[in-house]
Amino acid sequence: MDTLTEITPTVWQLAFPVGHVYLVALPDDGYAVVDTGVPGSAPAVLDALARLGGRPDQLRQIVLTHCHVDHMGSAADLVAATGARVLAGALEAPYIRGSVPEPVPTLSPTERSLHEGIMADFAAAGMPPLRPVEVDVALHDGDTLDGWAEPVRVLHVPGHTPGGIALHLPESRLLFPGDIMGTSPDGTRVVLGPFNVAREEAIASFRRLATLDAVDTVCVPHGVPLRTGTRDILAAATPETDWL
Repeated sequence: MDTLTEITPTVWQLAFPVGHVYLVALPDDGYAVVDTGVPGSAPAVLDALARLGGRPDQLRQIVLTHCHVDHMGSAADLVAATGARVLAGALEAPYIRGSVPEPVPTLSPTERSLHEGIMADFAAAGMPPLRPVEVDVALHDGDTLDGWAEPVRVLHVPGHTPGGIALHLPESRLLFPGDIMGTSPDGTRVVLGPFNVAREEAIASFRRLATLDAVDTVCVPHGVPLRTGTRDILAAATPETDWL
């Protein structure tokens, strides 16, 4: 059974080997998920929902931070099982819908080795093919999400992909950064996410997120969430030198 960890009274992390999923309780007895894991992850997400006391038809929203396979991978299956609406950045929507090919990242030698290893692991695990999915709500910088228990600010954070988004919940002092940020395995460092289409843009997005007010918890998709000493860890980050 996949590990389900409470981050706040309304946010839980469903940990996967690659690409964590976050479940969020909504005030109408519904739920949202932030990202969906690789293709084939839908049963685990639905099982986690059941462990929280939710039924499939209570999944209202699927928020995709970007188009990569470990983030949108199970969105189509979850929509089919639940009827949830899909929300994603407006510039990312064509990739998620499958109308435009996913942009290719520019990889450093360090990133190339890591990328090849991950792709080989996916192939060895027999990962199902990625299925596109309709985007019901196209999000822009400064938008707010409807239906959540507190204000949720949408931030356009390009660089990893052209239309990636982050979600900032100032009242909970919580951030979903998408792949702009990851953490070291021990959670003592925050690093620039690898595999970026525009590295300098990604670094600028990282710096924007790192200097936000009202952030004590960072729910990264890769690594462990930042929950203690977060301000100091963010201040010490050196994304300009990561993955070189």
